[in-house]
Amino acid sequence: MNKIGELREIIKESNNIVFFGGAGVSTESNIPDFRSAQGLYNAKSDYGYSPEDMLSINFFLKHTSVFYDYYRKNILHTEAEPNDAHLALAKLESMGKLKAVITQNIDGLHQKAGSKEVLELHGTVYKHFCMNCQAPHSLIDVVSSGGVPKCNICGGIIRPDVVLYGEALDNDVISRSIDYIERADTLIIGGTSLVVYPAAGLITYFRGKNLILINKESTPYDRKANLVINDSIGKVLKKALEAL
Repeated sequence: MNKIGELREIIKESNNIVFFGGAGVSTESNIPDFRSAQGLYNAKSDYGYSPEDMLSINFFLKHTSVFYDYYRKNILHTEAEPNDAHLALAKLESMGKLKAVITQNIDGLHQKAGSKEVLELHGTVYKHFCMNCQAPHSLIDVVSSGGVPKCNICGGIIRPDVVLYGEALDNDVISRSIDYIERADTLIIGGTSLVVYPAAGLITYFRGKNLILINKESTPYDRKANLVINDSIGKVLKKALEAL
């Protein structure tokens, strides 16, 4: 049996699957990742700062206007559509097999594909809030405004509800993610090199039967997995679900 067939059989026998995904899930929707050769970190910058600096909380507070210019041009991808990976995961959830998607991505594509239980470790670009009065604001409020978006209630600065460099992950999202992973019988990890912590450390909480890694490149956890597939996450999941 080939690896796609092995994955299909594991999915058939599993009733509590959790998916943990990284940037590689969204690159197939033409959203650039950070660390690959074509990623944002290696792109030529006209700003005089590195992308990592510009996406930090300190930079946001000191150079808010520059942050928002970069954010609108490089981080927001409202035209992006779910790919085969997002659609396959939504299908698995509708079948009752997949219990949660845990994602490092902030693009909202899992929800756009129809997934309901999505835990966003790094937040989402679809939510913003006023730093002064905490009033919620939509992505449209930010896209339609020029320069630094301001709250229409108190005039305070609006910020994205995403985790910037230098900020901690949300404890509630982390604890819920750990709970799902601990109870899973199958953990599918896709589109991530598993080198970014603390998110990558979530894998250590898995106590189930099947650990599956789907990524174009090898990861530090390959030797611990029951099944490793080095290929496109979208292609693999679509083929695995064809006969289900």
